[in-house]
Amino acid sequence: MSRAKISAVLITKNEERNIKRCLDSLKWVDEIVVVDGESTDKTQETAKSYGAKVIEHRFTGDFGLERNIGNDNATGDWILALDADETIPRRTREKIEEILKKGSGFDAYNVPRMQYFLGKPLLHGGRYHSIINFFRKGRATFEGKVHHLVKVNGKIGQFEYPIEHRPFNNISEFIEKQNRYTRYEALEMYEKFKDTLLKEARHNLTFKPLKLFFKSYFKKKGYKDGVIGLVFCILFSWRHFLIWAKYWELCQVRPYNPAKIF
Repeated sequence: MSRAKISAVLITKNEERNIKRCLDSLKWVDEIVVVDGESTDKTQETAKSYGAKVIEHRFTGDFGLERNIGNDNATGDWILALDADETIPRRTREKIEEILKKGSGFDAYNVPRMQYFLGKPLLHGGRYHSIINFFRKGRATFEGKVHHLVKVNGKIGQFEYPIEHRPFNNISEFIEKQNRYTRYEALEMYEKFKDTLLKEARHNLTFKPLKLFFKSYFKKKGYKDGVIGLVFCILFSWRHFLIWAKYWELCQVRPYNPAKIF
């Protein structure tokens, strides 16, 4: 029985710092497709040096669109959807290769995501969770701009072994990335709801961040990750505050023009 082919699909923008580590963990796949949002660093050059098919597409804040473009350009029987700051450990690779060789009754898989912060894995606080990022070509589509949903046409299985996610090399990088992502999220909220959510803004700027901290640090036992867990839970709660602060700011602009703010 011949082995099914697999394409790894990445979306990137100025990921020179991370992408080599990701690509090193993907040398076993049949094809690498990179959808790049006009990077100004060596992201594209590095990807091409690994034999990747690079598709340049101007990034407008729609992550779901970028992923679907990558999926449409992939030729493998299966697709592994990744970010440039993710890697595939050995045991996860072995499980995927087993499916490629023996087949599967599932059309997509929820794969655990082990998140690292300042070089340490976050084992608590709700950070160890699963996402659908391994699926048969043509059986999954991404909907939504930032926190997109994966719509699967078929049965979904659960992986035992994780992918590893290292999105932040330091606190400054966390702040820089979240400043960018929260902009996209605030814009998406405003485009969907205009100013109709303003009545909820006060709650989300005051009590909700505190509630999120309590939930992640105490209820989901983020404290078990030590000082790193404390720092991350605080930053995670601040992130929610930032989204709503930017949404509130957008609602104050008349006429609406995000360029005046962002």
